This record gives sequence, C-alpha cells and structure tokens, in this order.
Amino acid sequence: MRIGSTTKTFVATVLLQLVGEGRLLLDDTVDQWLPGVVRGHGNDGRRVTLRQLLQHTSGLPDYIGDVVPDLSAAGYRKNRWTTYTSEQRVAFAMQHPPSFMPGSDWEYSNTNYVLIGMVIKAATGHSWEHEVRARILRPLRLTHTVVPGNWPFLPGPHARDYQQFEPGGVMADTTIAYLPFDGDADGAMISTTADTNKLFRALVRGEILAAAQLAEMERTVEVPADHGALPGTRDGLGLDWTPLSCGGGYWGHSGDGFGYLVWPATTSDGRSAVTVSLHSRPGDEGTAGRQIRDVAALVDHALCSSRGGGTP
Repeated sequence: MRIGSTTKTFVATVLLQLVGEGRLLLDDTVDQWLPGVVRGHGNDGRRVTLRQLLQHTSGLPDYIGDVVPDLSAAGYRKNRWTTYTSEQRVAFAMQHPPSFMPGSDWEYSNTNYVLIGMVIKAATGHSWEHEVRARILRPLRLTHTVVPGNWPFLPGPHARDYQQFEPGGVMADTTIAYLPFDGDADGAMISTTADTNKLFRALVRGEILAAAQLAEMERTVEVPADHGALPGTRDGLGLDWTPLSCGGGYWGHSGDGFGYLVWPATTSDGRSAVTVSLHSRPGDEGTAGRQIRDVAALVDHALCSSRGGGTP
C-alpha cells in the first residue's frame, strides 16, 4: 500500500540522525544548505530553519495545489504520469507568498519535506531515498517497504485504491500513483501495516535515534483546531501525538492520497501498535471527515483495549 505522508517520519528520522552525527543543526537555516532556493514573493530561506521545516512552522506555501490542476477522475488520469524534480516542486511553491512569518504559527506544507529531502542530499551527497534505505529499511529489516521514485506501480500483492472525486460520483481506480505529488520526500513510499508498526515501535523505543534526537522529535507544538486535526493533536518533528480517551496518547503520522488513508499509531512505550489502512475515499467533505473520525475511534479502541492485555 502507499503510505503517503507517513514517508515524512522516515525522512525526519534520517535528518535527526545527521544531527546526532554533528553533520548539521536543527537551527541551521535552509539557505545554509540550499543557497537561494527559497526566494520570491516574500519567502526567504535565510529566515527559515530546518526545525521549522520539520515541524511545519516555516510558513512556506504548499506546492500541492499547483500540481493538481484538475481535481477530477479525468484530471487524475491525464496528469498522473507527469513528473517533477524537487527543485520544480519548490519553485511552484515560491510563486506564492508565505502563510506567516517563520516560527509564528503552524500550517501543514508538503514543500517543507521536499526541502528536507534536498538538504539530506546536500549534507550527505546521497539522495534521501538512499539514506532511508541504508539507515532505516536495512537495519530494521523492513523488507516490504519500498522507495519507488517515479515508478508508478505497486509491487504485488497490493491493495487497490478508489477515489470518488465528487459527491455522488463514480469510484475511480487510483491505484496507479499520481506522480506529481507521489514521488518525493513528502510522500513517495510504499509499505505494509506490519512494517509501519515495526518502524514506529523501533522509533519510540530509541532503537534508531539517540535519546537527545528522539527528545527533539517528540518536542511538540499544538496543531490549531481549524486545521482539521483531532482535538488535542500536537506536532513534533515528523511525528504527531494524539490523546487517547483512556488517558495518555499515541505517536504516529498519518498519510493519504487519491483513494487511500493510512493511520499508524503506537503507545509511548512501543508496547502496542496498530496501523489502519483504508482504500476508498469519499467525494464529499462531510463523509470524508466522518471516515477519519471513525478510523481514529478504531485506533483509540485498539490501543486502550490493549492495556487490559494483549497487543493489537
């Protein structure tokens, strides 16, 4: 299955490993690593830090709207094969003014993680894909997790995805990647529920990050209520915290795209983990919102129930 923005957790982990190795700092500016890349319409990479990219407090605009010119089944089929470089995606975003001054607010922007992928390459000489494979997939033996680049197909066996692009419309098969936004450090990866559970368990247990870097990853800010997140959600560095009805909360990072939604979650001690994946998405906002709330309720029930014995 595609895991969409759950990719961001892998990418953030690599960057934090580089911080632990002393190869860069969270307070480095984007311009220190990518001179002149973030410029235009009030955007300024000299004022944006790597921490702000990771935590979506940069204020940089999201490029996604620029690569979805036609939000319809026909538009999906027409544009799904189009590929862009990371530099092109950032250039799309730079055509728009920032949402706010860096560090003054929170707003989710995929552009942030495209830039993190570029910084990883600048710091290591290798692509973010190479570093994810070498630093996470191989050590954890995540043998069913793939970084496909611009290869648009899923390895078999796989789930099929279906998207309803308008309320009451037909369900379009969207299993083939939409490459304009399915091919970069913000959301390109393919995995399984078992592998995502293994990743998040290893992460919170400190198996792939040193204690200092894990503490930074888990240092959160509040996600504003008007951004569609569950009440009480807080955002770390590529890792989100969501409260549980039975007390405490869980760590994870959801991902979605045309026709799918993935919701991984693990308790703070890594003892219990669950990943829910859906493979059809409705066309009206009300139903889509209820779908997400139902998924969150299922995760809440599974993790709260596990406290009485057993592991989901």
